[in-house]
Amino acid sequence: MVVKWLREHATASALMVLFRLYLGYEWMMAGWEKITHGFDATGYLKGALAKATGEHPAVQGWWAAFIENVALPNVGLFNFLVPWGEFLVGIALILGLFTTFAALMGAVMNFAFMFSGTTSTNPQMVLLTVFILVAGANAGRYGVDHWVLPYLRQWWHRPQRPAATHK
Repeated sequence: MVVKWLREHATASALMVLFRLYLGYEWMMAGWEKITHGFDATGYLKGALAKATGEHPAVQGWWAAFIENVALPNVGLFNFLVPWGEFLVGIALILGLFTTFAALMGAVMNFAFMFSGTTSTNPQMVLLTVFILVAGANAGRYGVDHWVLPYLRQWWHRPQRPAATHK
């Protein structure tokens, strides 16, 4: 019943606008801060590794292995992906453009931060994001998705012309 309401009702769509604007602003500003003031994830990643030891580690071993073997050796790539990912997710959520994909990518970043031992606002952001994901296309009804998604559906389901036969 709640899922149907989230996916179909105009009031739910209006509520999703509020969630989108809040989350979008948070992501956009976090990314913009990193883009304009510089960002180096090295210290953060090393701090996360330090949280992977002890009797009750905040960072699980499998995630620590990812940080040590993938993230740290490629920190330059992460120094680019994190700020621009945050900024672009924020812009997309504010505009309501590819809303569910943007929300999903935001949730992936939230979980990466939580896996690294950072709580902050991440659980709250994930909770709001879940509502957007469940609402699906209705979350972008009052946004650019209102025009983009029908066009993409029409383009995707366009009938193919039969191949020409040569004699």
